[in-house]
Amino acid sequence: MNWNQVEGNWEQFKGKVQKNWGKLTNDDLDVVHGNRKELAGKLQERYGKAQEEAEREIDDWLSRH
Repeated sequence: MNWNQVEGNWEQFKGKVQKNWGKLTNDDLDVVHGNRKELAGKLQERYGKAQEEAEREIDDWLSRH
């Protein structure tokens, strides 16, 4: 799967994203609205991750879906 599919179907993926990263709130996911950079930023904010680590986690998540 690629990020364009996630972005295009964000409403369907929000639950999967929240299941994987439980600290993200519904408001966070509304702000992200399918934008990968926004998601990485929220992961950095909520989990205290470096940008590279957040990006790697997103890539790992994408490869499993």
